[in-house]
Amino acid sequence: TTYLHAATSRFMRMDAPLVVAVNGVAAGAGMSLAVAGDITIAARTAKFTMAYTAAGLSPDGSSSWFLPRLIGLRRTQELMLTNRVLDAAEALEWGVVSQVVDDDALADAAMDLARRFASGPTLAYGAVKTLLVDSFTNTLETQLELEARLIAKTAQTDDGREGIAAFVAKRKPVFKGA
Repeated sequence: TTYLHAATSRFMRMDAPLVVAVNGVAAGAGMSLAVAGDITIAARTAKFTMAYTAAGLSPDGSSSWFLPRLIGLRRTQELMLTNRVLDAAEALEWGVVSQVVDDDALADAAMDLARRFASGPTLAYGAVKTLLVDSFTNTLETQLELEARLIAKTAQTDDGREGIAAFVAKRKPVFKGA
């Protein structure tokens, strides 16, 4: 548990978006990792279940933090108390996953997205993640202050200057992650 929790915390706070690909059954900690992803892609035949209470255990691995934020309290209660199994289509409908693709397209879809993020403005992605992680507990004024600080900070990066220059020149930006 210690390593899972440490990894999940690091995933949440790293600049790079975390792309999770789910093929097969994501149960217990597997589902916790799936919902911790910034973007989670599921194979059409994937299944999702919390499974903890079926084993006489309480949830672990961040699911009690992420799921209520993603799908609401009532749906989280249903998943955690009943161990209901969601198929990929239901997981998409509920907001557990971001996208569903054919099973044989899963690896390519996840890698394409990961490559896109890797060649993008990673510091800006990190700023987005920072803004969102506490947005449910911050006041409006606190959130506005964080937005002001982070947009000023990202505008001073190489990628921020490149993005602005590309926008003005009506061309595609070339980001370097700096």
